[in-house]
Amino acid sequence: MVSANTYCERKSDMTSMIMTLAGAMLLTFFGCQSMPPIHTVAQVDLERFMGDWYVIANIPTFIEKDAFNAMETYRLAEDGSIHTTFTFNKGGHEGPLKTYTPRAVLRDTASNAVWDMQFVWPFKAEYRIIFLAADYSQTIVGRTKRDYVWIMARTPLIPDEDYLKMLQFLEQEGYDIGKVKKVPHMADG
Repeated sequence: MVSANTYCERKSDMTSMIMTLAGAMLLTFFGCQSMPPIHTVAQVDLERFMGDWYVIANIPTFIEKDAFNAMETYRLAEDGSIHTTFTFNKGGHEGPLKTYTPRAVLRDTASNAVWDMQFVWPFKAEYRIIFLAADYSQTIVGRTKRDYVWIMARTPLIPDEDYLKMLQFLEQEGYDIGKVKKVPHMADG
């Protein structure tokens, strides 16, 4: 037979264990959810940013796996949104052409560096311009989650030195650069 004191001690121990476990789970859940913010460039001149950008490398989304000759084209619409055309050849340089036409909406109009990219309504994806060369020849688009990233340029090839600097920049921003994959382009040979 269990005495009342023993029963109360066991109940107290069990309650303490459950509270500790619940606290640990909450810390794990909320600790994993929040990443430090990823910085953006101070200002983007949208007119200069518009046009063609070759995707030099990325942490690919599921639609970008096995993409060749990937290119993003941006055009400013009258309503202030940004028409985007994303094209690539699937599986090889001569593979079937895939085209996607998401629309972007500026989330931060003070800097023009944070967009919401919408491929399918009502879902929007975060799009943050985290690096932009002064001459608008190279850029990096990232996300706070650091799950995807796009290194882009106005030409299909960039100097190796520039590419390595961009990888170092991404590593400093908290990206796992081991996940970054170069995108093959026809100009690669």
